Amino acid sequence: MCLGVPAKILETGDGTAIVELGGVRREISAMLIDDVSVGEWVIIHAGFAIEKLSEGEAERTLALFREIAESDPSRDI
Repeated sequence: MCLGVPAKILETGDGTAIVELGGVRREISAMLIDDVSVGEWVIIHAGFAIEKLSEGEAERTLALFREIAESDPSRDI
């Protein structure tokens, strides 16, 4: 199974970007998406930004991830 995760763009570079998700910052490739800007949200998969999404969509997706994690009593959150 593949999973794409929403992340917010903090910085952009030459085909790269620094994103933040859950307080973790990471450099990713932004070469697959045109015109990525600071403040935008993207879906990250395997270190690549693969699609832009709205802030609302990102927040709804992250809320669902948290709900799933919290519903599993075997997980230590």
